[in-house]
Parts: sequence; C-alpha cells; structure tokens
Amino acid sequence: MERVRGIGGYFLRAQDPAALGAWYRDCLGLDTDQNGLWRQEAGPTVFAAFESTTDYFGSPTQQAMLNFRVRDLDAMLAQLRAKGADVAEETQAMDGVGRFGWVTDPEGNRIELWQLA
Repeated sequence: MERVRGIGGYFLRAQDPAALGAWYRDCLGLDTDQNGLWRQEAGPTVFAAFESTTDYFGSPTQQAMLNFRVRDLDAMLAQLRAKGADVAEETQAMDGVGRFGWVTDPEGNRIELWQLA
C-alpha cells in the first residue's frame, strides 16, 4: 500500500493573507520563503479526529486546528502576550505527552501550542 509521508502543507483562507502571514512570522517566528515553504524541525505530528460537537477548537465554525511544537511553552505564551495576541489564560498538561496552550490568530483561528514531555 502506498502511504503519505508527512504533512506537506496547511492552507488558511484569510481576509488579508499578507497581514496574516506577517502575524505568523512576527508572533510565532514562522519564517517562510516567497512560496510559503517552511523547513520545520523533525518531531512528532498528531493526526486525530474529534467529535463534531467539540469546543476544543474554539469557535464551532472552525473545522480544523493547527498545532505547533514549541521548546518553552511559558516563554512562547509570554512572547505572544507581549505582542498583544489573544492568548488563552489556561494551559493543560497531559502525562507523558506534554503541556498545551492556545492562541487565536487575528482572523479568529485557534492554534494549539505543544511543549513535548
């Protein structure tokens, strides 16, 4: 059986694509080239389906949620708050998995940040 080899992209609709791209660059450090190519660090990726009624993604209209691995969750959340980002107050820990926090981008997309255990 032929299999997929990894996630090749994540695409977002945006009212202002340039401004949203700048937010991801300036707030999360997501440096992409002119074609949107980003060379990420190797590490685990979770692929999971959730119940259609979940509130885990924030808005009920959000159909998918992007999750970024981070080295230091507390430092990343502080950095985002300093830039005026909409950061959730709560964090969550999962034994053997790591810690999680959330930020909502300027277009209303909730993003999960994951510090591996």
